[in-house]
Amino acid sequence: MDAIQQYPKPPFPEQHLEKPELESELDPQPRYAAPRYRGAGKLQDKVALITGGDSGIGRAVAVLFAREGADIAIVYLEADSDAGTTCCAVAEEGRRAIAIRADVGQPEACREAVERTLAEFGHLNILVNNAAYQKHRDSLDELTAEQWDRTFKTNIYGYFHMAQAALPHLAAGDAIINTGSITGLEGNKALLDYAATKGAIHAFTKSLAANLVQSGIRVNCVAPGPVWTPLNPADQAPGQVARFGAETPYGRPAQPEEIAPAYVYFASTVDSGYVTGEVLTLAGGEIMAA
Repeated sequence: MDAIQQYPKPPFPEQHLEKPELESELDPQPRYAAPRYRGAGKLQDKVALITGGDSGIGRAVAVLFAREGADIAIVYLEADSDAGTTCCAVAEEGRRAIAIRADVGQPEACREAVERTLAEFGHLNILVNNAAYQKHRDSLDELTAEQWDRTFKTNIYGYFHMAQAALPHLAAGDAIINTGSITGLEGNKALLDYAATKGAIHAFTKSLAANLVQSGIRVNCVAPGPVWTPLNPADQAPGQVARFGAETPYGRPAQPEEIAPAYVYFASTVDSGYVTGEVLTLAGGEIMAA
């Protein structure tokens, strides 16, 4: 039980982050370094491309992939970002990292991200589709067509564009890992567009897995519950942020370092060579997700 209780619990300080949100401004700081995680060379000399890798889950995944022996390319959106911190964290693990500024909603930007990764590292083995956009709205009337389009272009079009750009460079034993959400399974009354894209990601994962199964390229999805990242403090009132994650059975949100090992599992043929088309929920004891 100590391993569960060591992480911060609500109430958190009331706070609001302006978009583009910075992890460095979040209090308490998200935990991504996973000091108790020991690498075992599961991804030795692999190359991973991670969208939304400048902060949150993406940063934690980059660190653990590097600890398992992979070189990392991260894709980030805003010039004012924490991308440099992620690259430094990868370097501390003894691996190389590059940061690529790109809008995953644009097909050409996705192709360029893949090309830059190949130019730097020579090959590509793992694609992690993780970039996301969300904005709470209390009613359908408040949800504009512009917001609907932006959410879909980032959250599901971006996954399609990145997969299409990466696929010609992947081979048997390689992997695509998508970030879904419990909202894609249970819905969310204030995240109509976001939850819809996450449901689409789950279906895209299963369909692409079936499409690629004969090639030996595995496609899986991690669907977390609430995670302490900059995404929500930039999208909710300070009072709501203070109680973020309190409704889970654990009584707190996950920390990014608790979610990242699931990505290692799906990336590693040693661990999940017989696994494709799965949506793994990590929801702090919430059993309704399944």
